[in-house]
Amino acid sequence: MNYKKILVSILWVGTIAGLTASLGFVSKTEREIIAKNLNIQIHNNDENLFLTENGVKEFFAESQKVIVANKYKNINILDLEKALNAHPAIENAEVSEDLNGDLKIEIKQRTPVLRIINKDGESYYIDSQSKLMPLNENYSARVIVANGEIFEPYARRYQFSVNQIRRSKLFSEVSVLDDILDVAEKINNDTSLCQLIHQINLNKDKEIELFPAIGDHKIIFGKATEINEKFNKLKLFYRQGLNKSDTWTKYTTINLKYKNLVVCTKK
Repeated sequence: MNYKKILVSILWVGTIAGLTASLGFVSKTEREIIAKNLNIQIHNNDENLFLTENGVKEFFAESQKVIVANKYKNINILDLEKALNAHPAIENAEVSEDLNGDLKIEIKQRTPVLRIINKDGESYYIDSQSKLMPLNENYSARVIVANGEIFEPYARRYQFSVNQIRRSKLFSEVSVLDDILDVAEKINNDTSLCQLIHQINLNKDKEIELFPAIGDHKIIFGKATEINEKFNKLKLFYRQGLNKSDTWTKYTTINLKYKNLVVCTKK
């Protein structure tokens, strides 16, 4: 018999048993800790102000979730995260606890990129994840606005992201949100365009029209096709065709629908 190997095995078994018992004791003691504070961190607050620390505390109070002065064993971390992630202004929330009684809550807010105002006057956002998002009574995001012949209500679309709509042959044929978002994202990702264009309109022919912040002309964009080419034509026209201050008021329409052409209508 190899007594040395037997002794080593016994020592390992004893060590593992001791560690297991120790961890079990620590875990049991941990569960008896009383939550003293909520340490709430809300990220991207410089972009959006949908949530405040007090707002999160009020959300828990309205949900009747008792946290402060409650023992850890009575607090369901997964349940808290699930509740927070169901909040219409939250993209992601993570909750953790420490041995000092601090419950740490990290929240990333949703980021709207487009506001829709449909034909019935109902308004909602589309966020950076292409998901529909309701308005917030405390804060209005400064994003490009789309209106006109848009009939899609929030209640019938919020279950699906715009990317899901785009990938579905059935949905994409009846929805206009994917086309509008494609154009809006191109505007938002271009420094000069996002300063220039502030409104998207869908006309009765289901064609897109753009309205700039400067001047009183209308930009006829047409269908959401050849988006890069059309915007390149527009930027070139603004640099070369509207390089004088008095030319901004000379036109009623700037038409980008035609291949390699910018067709303008003078007043």
